[in-house]
Amino acid sequence: MIKKTLYFENPAYLSLKDKQLQIKLPEVEKNDTLPDTFKKDSIKFIPIEDIGVMVLDNKQITITHGLIEALLANNCALITCGSSRMPVGLQLPLDGNTLQSERFTAQIEASLPLKKQLWQQTIQAKIENQAVILKQCRGAEVRNMLAWVGQVKSGDSENLEGRAAAYYWKNLFLDIEGFTRGREGVPPNNLLNYGYAILRAVIARALVASGLLPTFGIHHHNRYNAYCLADDIMEPYRPFVDKLVVEIVDNGTNFDELSKEIKTKLLYIPVLDVVINEQRSPLMIAAGQTTASLAKCYLGESRKIIYPMLM
Repeated sequence: MIKKTLYFENPAYLSLKDKQLQIKLPEVEKNDTLPDTFKKDSIKFIPIEDIGVMVLDNKQITITHGLIEALLANNCALITCGSSRMPVGLQLPLDGNTLQSERFTAQIEASLPLKKQLWQQTIQAKIENQAVILKQCRGAEVRNMLAWVGQVKSGDSENLEGRAAAYYWKNLFLDIEGFTRGREGVPPNNLLNYGYAILRAVIARALVASGLLPTFGIHHHNRYNAYCLADDIMEPYRPFVDKLVVEIVDNGTNFDELSKEIKTKLLYIPVLDVVINEQRSPLMIAAGQTTASLAKCYLGESRKIIYPMLM
């Protein structure tokens, strides 16, 4: 079942009633001139089990503890945005899988050679997807990138990820003067940052559902980062976000600011079509297949992570 992604940018009262998200609007609730029937009809309900990601983007949103508990119990990723309207926080459940203790142990005790092999596969999938983007969207030469895919060694010891990234970003936004990829860079870096934040939440949610700890990565290691593994596993998924941003830019949309229209498009990331195991699937479902395959690698049941490919 494909879960919903909900986005709230206006003041709202969010609570739990009859195992459903109850949405009330403050301007309606506080208006004594409105009839009670109108107020009742303005209340919206959404089943908790249908929600996969929820984004809160207004300081005047009130959410009850009971609702938060219910969302986390149903493995919903709860994203909070700050004054910049960019995601600044992510809440996930602590117990997303009945076998998580066993899987935590296997993940923590994973050998260095296994981690290096998993990182090799991850970078190969990422570069291959980047090559498809450049070919499809820019008609660029990608024989060099496809060659690099086959040259990635265990642990990517020669940093072909970095070499591919330099070529990729140089050719992806040729018409934007001064563009370099960076969190503080010129637009459309703002769109990429927002899209990656949504993607990160989707991947972290899938990791928890597979009984894994998002904190302990196979490559990323930062004591200040609670989502190192999510940052690892999302790498081959980033080009799907990149393609969506390229489409927004190429459509002539003003991307200097993150408008409501642009955010609406970026919030479709969890349901983007991808190909995984030679079958079409929504990105959120594919993420679950990827993290499940990773869990099997940690448990010694497989040696390969299953990643999606661009169509």
